[in-house]
Amino acid sequence: MRLTATSLSTLALLALIGCGAASRPGERQVASSSNASAAAPNSPTQDQAARAPQGGGAGQAVVQNVSLQQADQSQNAPVERKIIRNAELSLETEEPPKAMRRVASIAEARGGFVVTSESRQQAGTDGGKAFEVITLEARVPASQFDATINDIRAAGSRVTAEKITGQDVTEEYIDLEARLRTQKALEAQLLDIMKGAHAVSDAITVERELANVRTEIERLEGRRRFLENQTSLSTIKVTLQPPSPLVSTTGFFRSVRSAFGDGIDIAAAITLFLIRVLLALIPLAVFIGLPFFFLVRYLARRARRRAAFMREIQAQAPEVRPAPGP
Repeated sequence: MRLTATSLSTLALLALIGCGAASRPGERQVASSSNASAAAPNSPTQDQAARAPQGGGAGQAVVQNVSLQQADQSQNAPVERKIIRNAELSLETEEPPKAMRRVASIAEARGGFVVTSESRQQAGTDGGKAFEVITLEARVPASQFDATINDIRAAGSRVTAEKITGQDVTEEYIDLEARLRTQKALEAQLLDIMKGAHAVSDAITVERELANVRTEIERLEGRRRFLENQTSLSTIKVTLQPPSPLVSTTGFFRSVRSAFGDGIDIAAAITLFLIRVLLALIPLAVFIGLPFFFLVRYLARRARRRAAFMREIQAQAPEVRPAPGP
């Protein structure tokens, strides 16, 4: 009995092994067929399925057929870092206009250019003399950023403030590149579908999707060009001004000089006020005083003529004598 049971179990085990060996070739065949289909994603059958428009869902079918394999393959390649670098410098110099020309020549020598330049007069502290402050903004190639900063530092006598910033936009740039490739691949497939579309409704649907894809491509390309411009050229903002006194000197003679200056300013202000008053009274004298003067003169002459006339009448009249009494 034990021998029979052992032989039966052996036969069953051999049968199971044979079934497993028989099933393995089929699996290998399925695996090979799936690998072949993955290796040739653009086979005629799949192209026909992708290009066959199906009413209003043509755009959705195209979106599902677009793959990101090309973007993944391109991301494996080394990518140059994209960094936006900017700087702000404040320099003290005895002659700001001369220093401004020197900074502009430095930027041009390094392959850059001056974007804006501004000059303004700023009042001094404690009634001091006004001084000129110049602000200019230059853009230089990113490769010449550090060398340009060093040259600009030497253009002034002292650096009072300095700020350098950097923004890494490499990830955003890579993402833009991948999205652009995907949108362009989608655009190519939409164009192929447009060529094979026979129904008007299918053509209109594909045209609408194609317009959306092209709008997105233009937006992504604009953002990519902006990042390329910002990373290829760095911005340097420079402020130039004369040296300011570190300690303000005060004393009796300084106070007397300040009071004397204030007195002169007040006297000049009063004089200017009187001159303004006189200038304001001239029109009043012309338009009001002259007519009044001529009117008074006319009345006075008339009164004198009347008095003279009355005297003449009295002189020509016979003298009237009183009659003698009884």
